[in-house]
Amino acid sequence: MSACVPTRAADPTRPAQTHQPHSPPPTPPRRFRVAGADLSASIAVFLIALPLSLGIALATGAPLQAGLVAAAAGGLVAGRLGGSPLQVSGPAAGLTLVTAELIQHYGWRATCAITVLAGIAQLGLGCVRVARTALAVSPAIVHGMLAGIGVTIAVAQLHIVLGGIPQSSVLDNLVALPDQVARMHSAAVSMSVLTLVLLLAWPRLPGRTGQVLRKVPAALIAVAGATLTASLAGLTLPRVELPSWSSHALAGLPEGPVLGVATAVLTVTLVCSVQSLLGAVAVDKLVSGRPELQGRVGRSRLDRELLGQGAANVVSGALGGLPVAGVAVRSSANVQAGAVSRNSTILHGVFVVIAALLMVPILELIPLASLAALVMAVGIQMVSLHHIRTVTRHREVPVYVVTTLGVVFLGVLEGVALGVSVAVGVALHRLTRTRITHEEQEGVHHVHVRGQLTFLAVPRLSRTLHLVPRGADVVVQLDGSFMDHAAYESLQDWQSGHVAQGGTVDLGGRKGMRIAEPANSRHCRCRPWTPWRNHQCDAAAEPGPPVSAASPDRQEEVTVEVRPNGHQLVRGISAFQRNTAPLVRDELARLAREGQRPSQLFLTCADSRLVTSMITSSGPGDLFVVRNVGNLVPLPGNESGDDSVAAAIEYAVDVLKVRSITVCGHSGCGAMQALLAADPGGALTPLKRWLRHGQPSLDRMAAGDRPWARIAGRAPADAVEQLCLTNVVQQLEHLRAHESVARALREGVLELQGMYFHVGEAQAYLLAEADGTELFDHVGAFDHVGAAEGLRHPA
Repeated sequence: MSACVPTRAADPTRPAQTHQPHSPPPTPPRRFRVAGADLSASIAVFLIALPLSLGIALATGAPLQAGLVAAAAGGLVAGRLGGSPLQVSGPAAGLTLVTAELIQHYGWRATCAITVLAGIAQLGLGCVRVARTALAVSPAIVHGMLAGIGVTIAVAQLHIVLGGIPQSSVLDNLVALPDQVARMHSAAVSMSVLTLVLLLAWPRLPGRTGQVLRKVPAALIAVAGATLTASLAGLTLPRVELPSWSSHALAGLPEGPVLGVATAVLTVTLVCSVQSLLGAVAVDKLVSGRPELQGRVGRSRLDRELLGQGAANVVSGALGGLPVAGVAVRSSANVQAGAVSRNSTILHGVFVVIAALLMVPILELIPLASLAALVMAVGIQMVSLHHIRTVTRHREVPVYVVTTLGVVFLGVLEGVALGVSVAVGVALHRLTRTRITHEEQEGVHHVHVRGQLTFLAVPRLSRTLHLVPRGADVVVQLDGSFMDHAAYESLQDWQSGHVAQGGTVDLGGRKGMRIAEPANSRHCRCRPWTPWRNHQCDAAAEPGPPVSAASPDRQEEVTVEVRPNGHQLVRGISAFQRNTAPLVRDELARLAREGQRPSQLFLTCADSRLVTSMITSSGPGDLFVVRNVGNLVPLPGNESGDDSVAAAIEYAVDVLKVRSITVCGHSGCGAMQALLAADPGGALTPLKRWLRHGQPSLDRMAAGDRPWARIAGRAPADAVEQLCLTNVVQQLEHLRAHESVARALREGVLELQGMYFHVGEAQAYLLAEADGTELFDHVGAFDHVGAAEGLRHPA
């Protein structure tokens, strides 16, 4: 949803608006345009959504028109209001079991009301901004839930494939299956087999002709082929029945215990929200694999996506439709078909409405067995081998199996609850299960700790360490990823005592990598595992002004007297040669042989608090970095231009062929403070001459014809922060004026992005645009895999 920007009254304290020759032209009013890529993508998604929506409605036992209503609501409402531009919403196979149970217990009209209430609950959750909390659910639970639903769908639809009617539970369906096989309907079976054959064979058509034909969705070909064959052969079998829209059932008040209705609403809300949010994250992964979309499609805004899904469920339920969620198959097809904006999702909803109103006679020719075969195939695909391999690799098979069996035999909410309980138990088991071994090899004692080192393992750790003789050489290898304060203190106290008695201790992590300098280093007081902080490893620093700092391992204040001097550089280089150089020598040797091949130009401020490698998690060879006061990009041809910045841009784009350029500003920028406080008079110092390149940013902030930039949905804290944000946007405009950048942008081989780093919060924000407002939003990393209907994303 667009950020709310307050109306600004004229402020006499702001600089007067001026019109510089290099100021950007005013933004023209926006017109609604549909790109050709969005139109073709919407048609592809519509052709997939139409048969799937009917099939999912059939599997739930709802009126078949309910699937079309949900598809239209998902496309039009969630597509317009949601926070994931390329995610397609509609009736999802993951909701089939939940909806079928609700229809059996409460009836269809009450199920519609429950869908409306679930949508309202989603709106409430979106307003309180808890969308990211849903991502805390273990992927093994989500995969297990979908696998359980897939098994239930497949077993139930198998009865329709054989020409019968499914029972109410998986056990009943399994018990009745032998009798159903004995009484199978040959016409229904033949159409089901034809559907499955076309569904599997169509994506594998060989040659150039097959490559062209494969652009038509396999689901459409499978259902259309079965429908055409059944019609031409004159087969007698159940077909789609769409009653008149005048008799379409709308939502009605649910009857039953309040607790039961509340549980039903909670179940629908949970399944819809988790599936949609994980699907949005997975769509982001798919978009990241398409460089041409990087500058056009922003990352999903999860709270807005939750609001859009809630609104779609309210509309769908009120109009007699199925529950709505983000659908992986359609979302993946949307991205792969080349969609570039949310218009493709909206247009697919328009096409569904047109089909529901004008294509009823054609839709009523579709055999139910063909739709059942299509949905059965989707259910089988939900038991993903890729997901099973993933949970096996992460040792979460018990969570996956318990969740799957719980969903199959007990229900979705019960299965998820069991999965959460097992996941918590597995996590506690891993936290407490620590193996500590001691052995001696060639006079060196090796202590190996496997697992997390917490206070529960301190007694065993202490007993093992005291088995080491005094004065011995010891190697302590820690293979865990966590150590709490009690274990840290115990290990440090033992290490200090052992070294004082003449021994040596080498502390290492995974694969033997050294964690810190040896404890007997004469020139270093920095203790291992302490947080990074602005200190110098200098035991013999000359006295200077006292600096108060918190001790890394105690809460009391300590006073450290440090005076920077030239010897610190020598000692730092010495520490690098001893500790870091052995670890990076092979990588640097490779870079020396191959030359530099950075993927992006990173233009940022010279401020000492900005450590580019730290905030971007980059290493040698990753970034081509340009730093100057205020992260400014002088316009080309300016009389006081700086060729050093222009030369770096030209070299990065034309020679190094970087794929992106990032302009990174930061909080508390001294250059922006100086620009705000600049006196027009006085001597023109080098700093003042340089800051003249920031004047367009000051003019942009003072202009009243565009909304101010916002950060994570809030207004900037003060004028300095507002200028820091505005300056990033303005310098991106300056970049586009450079010939090499403009040419690369036209060719589609380069993207520009803005970034803002809040020093005090240690939080990075990326520039997006929402309804004409420059919005700097959080940067988040997710490990969850898109887990709806088999959506894949690059690892």
